[in-house]
Order: sequence, then structure tokens, then C-alpha cells
Amino acid sequence: MEERLQKLLSAAGVCSRRAAETYLTAGRVTVNGEPARLGQKADPDRDEILVDGRPLTPRAKPVYILLNKPRGYVTTLSDERGRKTVAELVADCGARVYPVGRLDLDSEGLLLLTNDGDWAQHLLHPSHEVEKTYHVSVFGPVAGAAARLAAMTDLEGEPIRPARVEVLRQTARTAVLAVTIHEGKNRQIRRMCTRCGLTVKRLRRVQEGPLKLGNLPSGKWRDLTENEVEALRTEG
Repeated sequence: MEERLQKLLSAAGVCSRRAAETYLTAGRVTVNGEPARLGQKADPDRDEILVDGRPLTPRAKPVYILLNKPRGYVTTLSDERGRKTVAELVADCGARVYPVGRLDLDSEGLLLLTNDGDWAQHLLHPSHEVEKTYHVSVFGPVAGAAARLAAMTDLEGEPIRPARVEVLRQTARTAVLAVTIHEGKNRQIRRMCTRCGLTVKRLRRVQEGPLKLGNLPSGKWRDLTENEVEALRTEG
């Protein structure tokens, strides 16, 4: 059955459909020995499809993982500086999976990994605005901090959607806040807190869309259920 090459590359786990356009325009894909074109269709059962000179092979069964990322791990598959990576924590999952988004080195909590490029692209695309909730332990001038964070609409001149902020616990100089954001810009919550004079002591992602971290131990992972995969697929 003929299908667009972008879809075939994504289904084989090579890249997302959007990234496949770059592969095609760069001449990295051939069909029956001829350079492929954007929008071209092919039948993987009949045509010889090569990517960088290697045959396109059917992708393994899609894998969807929820990892409780600990501090001290970088959200990548390898690190030239020799730091520990999340790939080490899911090495026994039976597939080569990629992180969906990021958590910085000192952040922890819910991190999704998959080999389904289209599913990942859906969650990452700004138009879908999948909400993410973090529990943030802070130190400093905490009186009124929730309101100040919620009122913030720009970071260093860059516009941001207002966050939802709830105080979970508070003392005179410390607080634990539940912060829900949309965009997830680079170190967004840490930058927001810094602007409010707060020092972040701990930052843990506890929810993404309808999916909650729950009581999964730190450093452990589990497969998503079919219902969870579909709920995230339709989120946004």
C-alpha cells in the first residue's frame, strides 16, 4: 500500500513527519535508486526505500514510558561530558526511546520517553499547549509569592502565558508551590522564581496533561497504559 514518505519514515521510527521533510529536501532518502521528493508516495512492500543508503526497516512495537527522573541525570541519550543520562535508567525497556521534552540536571519527576515520533511531536507542539504541573520548594520572600508568579506575563522581554500557582505549604521563609505552566520555556519556573527573589530548593514535575506521576519511585519507570497513551494523544 502506497503512503507518503514522511509517514513511512515516522512509522519506521526514523524521525517525526516534520523532520522527514528535512531528510527529503537534503537528498537523504531514495526510492528505487532515485532521490525522493517531498510529497512522494511509496509502497514499502514493493519499493526499495533507503535512508542515508540504508534500507528502511519497519519500526519495532511502539513503546511509551513514564520515568520518575532523579536529580543528577541529563535528559539526553548520551553526554559528551560523561554525566549520567536518563537513557541509563530505561536501558532495560527493550527499545531505543527518546525523551519527550526535557527536565534539567537538577530537576526531577515525570518524564515521558517513546520511540513514536508523531506522538512525541504532538505533545511538544506549542499549538497543543499540554499543561505541566510542578511542585516547587522555594526559600525567600514567600509572602505573596504565589500571586506574583501568577501575574507574570513575560520573562526578560519574552511573553509567557500566565501560570496557575497554588500554595501547598508555607512558613515565614519557605513554601511549597504547585505551579502549572503551558509553554515550558528553558528553565522557565526557575527563572520566574529568581525574578521574584526566590531560591528554588527542589523542582519536581508531577503531572503532564492528564497523566500524574503518582507514587512511582525515583529512578524507576513504567509503561503507559493504552488509555494513558490515547489520552495524551488527544490532549490539546
